[in-house]
Amino acid sequence: MEETLGTALRRWRDRLSPLDVGRTSRRGRRAVGLRREELADLAGLSVDYVVRLEQGRATSPSAQVVASLARALQLEPMERDYAYRLAGLLPPPEGTISTHVPAGVQRMLARLGEFPVGVFSADWTLLSWTPSWSVLMGDPGARTHAERNLARAVFSAGPSSLTAWPVIQDGNALKPALVADLRTALVDYPGDRALNGLVEELRATSAEFTRLWDEGVVGPHVSARKTVVHPQVGEVRCDCDVLTVPGCDIRLVVYTVAAGSADAEKLEFLRVTGGVRADGPSPPGPGLFSTP
Repeated sequence: MEETLGTALRRWRDRLSPLDVGRTSRRGRRAVGLRREELADLAGLSVDYVVRLEQGRATSPSAQVVASLARALQLEPMERDYAYRLAGLLPPPEGTISTHVPAGVQRMLARLGEFPVGVFSADWTLLSWTPSWSVLMGDPGARTHAERNLARAVFSAGPSSLTAWPVIQDGNALKPALVADLRTALVDYPGDRALNGLVEELRATSAEFTRLWDEGVVGPHVSARKTVVHPQVGEVRCDCDVLTVPGCDIRLVVYTVAAGSADAEKLEFLRVTGGVRADGPSPPGPGLFSTP
């Protein structure tokens, strides 16, 4: 029997334990591995689309869809490239920024569910996030790939599209660090067209980005205090740290709060309630990571 993307998706889905993706596995569960609904939720797709992919009725998924499925299914790089080929696509070429999140990192995130954690690629595009990130920052699932780029959101003149409400940072260390990271990424991935386009876009639209870029500024990431102005619980004061993974060009942005503090109580309330307001969603706030 000839392998198709649909048969491969079912095989990869069946081998994943719900515990590997932070889901509970109740006694009496009849499904082997992940359910289609769980895969769809993890990949940011509709259940109907996942069903059509597995049944071979959707035959032309985009590269972004395949990348999302590969991350959700915790595929190894060779398996990810195989999925691209089954979808009739070329795998990402050498010298371009990878959107692959290693399975070990994903399993770690599944067990860090109480912390808001976002996983970013070398060009600072948000690839994956924990449920606590969604309830604290607003669900990124409804945003486009371009809207999930942190550098674009930070240097944008208009309202941020990466978070649903304001996040205020103490100090001014973030912007130089982001510019330095993009400069390093451009050296490491000179042939990445999306990265080159992002730098050109920011130089054309942000005088501050252009100034920092032309000055050759170098800024390391340091621990920072940030205040999330949440519409449901008010201000949540967090410590933010940026972690790197050896052998993998991704960044983990981790928010933590002091145990037993009022901020911890607010975050726990958001986790329990899912961050859903009784009167509906709040409109987006002003810029992301703006300084007071």
